[in-house]
Amino acid sequence: MSSDGVTVIAHPLVAHKLTIMRRKDTSTKSFRQLLREIALLLAYEATRDLELTSIEIETPLTTMQAPTLAGKKLVFAPILRAGMGLLEGMLDLVPSARVAHVGLYRDPATLTAIEYYFKAPEDMEDRMVIVLDPMLATANSATAAIERLKQAGAKDVRFVCLLAAPEGVARLRAAHPDVPIITAAIDDHLNDHGYIVPGLGDAGDRIYGTK
Repeated sequence: MSSDGVTVIAHPLVAHKLTIMRRKDTSTKSFRQLLREIALLLAYEATRDLELTSIEIETPLTTMQAPTLAGKKLVFAPILRAGMGLLEGMLDLVPSARVAHVGLYRDPATLTAIEYYFKAPEDMEDRMVIVLDPMLATANSATAAIERLKQAGAKDVRFVCLLAAPEGVARLRAAHPDVPIITAAIDDHLNDHGYIVPGLGDAGDRIYGTK
C-alpha cells in the first residue's frame, strides 16, 4: 500500500513475522532472525525501481539480450546501532552493495540526535542510498542521518524501517519530502518517552539482548 511517498508492505509473511517480533517473550535469537528475514522482504520493495540495462549473454542454447543492473552499486546506510539489525538481510539480497555507517544516539532528555560516527563510500552522488533503522519514532535520528548523507553527496535516498509512528512519518516527510519511506507497519502513536505504541519496545535492546 503506497500513498504520499510512504509504502507499507502489505504481505502476509511480513505481518506474521512482525507479530512474533512484537511479543515481549520472543527470544533475542528469534527476534534477530525474524528481523533479518523481514529486511530481505523490505529490500525487495525498496529496490523495485532500480535502473536496468541490457547485456548480451550466452545461455546453454543461444545468445540473448538480458537485463542487468545499470550504474554503480547500492549503498546501505544503517543508523547505529539498531540499523545493523536490518543490514544483514539487505546484504543477503544485494551482497555487492557498499555500506555507510551513521552513528547517532538519542539524548534522553531532549530526544535530539547527536552524531558520534560517520563513514561512507565515495561517489555517493552516483549511488542509490537506502537508510536503515528499525524504528521511525520521533524521526530525529532519521532526519539527521539523511541530512548528513546528503552533505556527503547522496541524491537518491530512501528510508527503510520496520515500524513507524504517524508523528515520525509526518516529520520525515516534511524535512525530506524527496525521500520515500518503506515500512512494514505504521502504528498508533508515540508515548511521552518517544516510543512507538503498541510497538515492540527498544529495537536495539531486543536485537542485542541489552537493556
